[in-house]
Amino acid sequence: MNTLTLNVSGMTCMGCVNSVKKLVGALPGVSEVQVDLASGRVDVTHDATLAPPEAIRAAIDGGGYQVLG
Repeated sequence: MNTLTLNVSGMTCMGCVNSVKKLVGALPGVSEVQVDLASGRVDVTHDATLAPPEAIRAAIDGGGYQVLG
């Protein structure tokens, strides 16, 4: 398992946090998603062969949030 740390903008409330968790958690190979609303930090524990970083970024962007960097 790998851990990917992303900085995400557009999250303003706990509803956004739950939305990001659901978007990313629905991907095959993702075992854990931790979101820190204050910092915009999203930590994803995943199997990179099933959930490559590009797919995780695309899921977040597709939900209306923006992955920075």
